[in-house]
Amino acid sequence: MVLNAKNTKKIMLLIVFAVILFWSFQNFTILLRAAGYIIGIVKPFLLGLCIAFILNVLLRSIENGWERVWKKRNRGVVKKLQRPVCLLASIGVVTGVVLILLLMIVPEISKTVSKVIEMVPVYIEKWEPKYKELVEKLKLPLGTLPAVKFDRDKIMTMVIDYLKKGGPSIFSKTAGFTASVFSGLFTFILAFVFSIYVLLQKEELLSQARRLMKAYVPEKRSAFITEVAGLSNRIFSKFVTGQFTEALIFGVLCYAGMFILRIPFAAMISALVGFTALIPYIGAFIGTGVGIFLILMEEPVKAIWFVVFILILQQIEGKLIYPRVVGKSVGLPGIWVLIAITIGGSVSGIAGMLVSVPLCSVLYCLLRQAVSRRLKDKTPHSEELS
Repeated sequence: MVLNAKNTKKIMLLIVFAVILFWSFQNFTILLRAAGYIIGIVKPFLLGLCIAFILNVLLRSIENGWERVWKKRNRGVVKKLQRPVCLLASIGVVTGVVLILLLMIVPEISKTVSKVIEMVPVYIEKWEPKYKELVEKLKLPLGTLPAVKFDRDKIMTMVIDYLKKGGPSIFSKTAGFTASVFSGLFTFILAFVFSIYVLLQKEELLSQARRLMKAYVPEKRSAFITEVAGLSNRIFSKFVTGQFTEALIFGVLCYAGMFILRIPFAAMISALVGFTALIPYIGAFIGTGVGIFLILMEEPVKAIWFVVFILILQQIEGKLIYPRVVGKSVGLPGIWVLIAITIGGSVSGIAGMLVSVPLCSVLYCLLRQAVSRRLKDKTPHSEELS
C-alpha cells in the first residue's frame, strides 16, 4: 500500500471512526441520553413533516381540481388564494371525517356503558335462581350470587378513604399524567403549525434544498440523492392513497355484510372498522373490539355472527385486497408486502407496519434498478464470448 496523501486521509478517518466507536461503547448510557434529548427536540418537526406529507396527498388533488375549475383565470389574486384555500379545504376534510366518526361512535359507546351499568343488577337477579338450581343439581355448597347495589354514600366514603390513604401518590401520578398530556398536546400543535408552514412554502423549501446540495454535495451524489428522494416521494404518496383506498373498500364490504346479516350499528361500526383499517392488517381488529361490545349489549347472538364475519373478511383483506391494492400502488409484489409488514411490526409495532411497506418498496425499486444496470453492463461481454 502506497502511503500517499489520499491513503493517509483514509487511514486517519478510520482511526477517528474507531475512536468514536470505542467511546460510544464505553459511554453508551450517555449516548442514549443525548440521543433521547435530541429526538425530543426534533420530534415536533419530524411529526410536522409526516403530517405535511399526508396532507400534501389530499392538497395536490384539491389544487388540481382548483386549476380545472378556474383554468385560464387562475392568475393574480386567484392564483395567490389557491394554496391557502386548498390547504384550508384539506384540513377541513380531514377534521370533518374525524369529527363525524367521533360523533357517531362516542354517543353510542356512552349509551352502551350506561346500559351495562343499569343491567348488571338485573342480570344478577335474573340468574340467581338458575345458579341455585345448578348448585343443587351438582350437590355443591349452597351460596348466593353477590347482590350488586350502587350505594352513592358508601361509594363516596370509600373514595374519600382511598384518597386520604394514597393522596400523595395519586397526586404525583395525576400531575405526571397531566404533564404528559399537555406535553403531547403542545408537541402536536407545534407539529401541526410547522406542517402548515411547510405546505405553504413547499416549492421554496425544495428549491433551497436543491441549491444547498448543488453547493456542498458532489454532482453525482447530488443526482443520486435527488433520484432517491423523488422515488421515495412517489412511492410514499401512492402508499398513502392505496392505504386509504383499501380502508374504504374494507369499510364498504363490512357495511354490506352487516346489512345482509342484519347486524345492528352497521353504519357506525363499518365506519370505525374502515378508519382503523388504515393500520395495516391489525387495525380492523381494534374497530372490531368496539363493535363486539356494542352489538353484545343489543343482540348477543348477532355479536357471534359479527365475529365470524369479521374473521372471514379479515382473511380476504389480508390475503387478497391489501397485497393487491397497496402492493400494486407502491409497485411491490404481494409476498414482499406481507414480509415487510411482518418485519416492520416486530421491530417498531404499528409505526413500523406503516413505514415498512413504502420503505421496502423504495429499496426494492433501487435494487431492481441496480440489478438491471449490472446485467446491462455484463451483456456485451457475454455476447463477445459467444
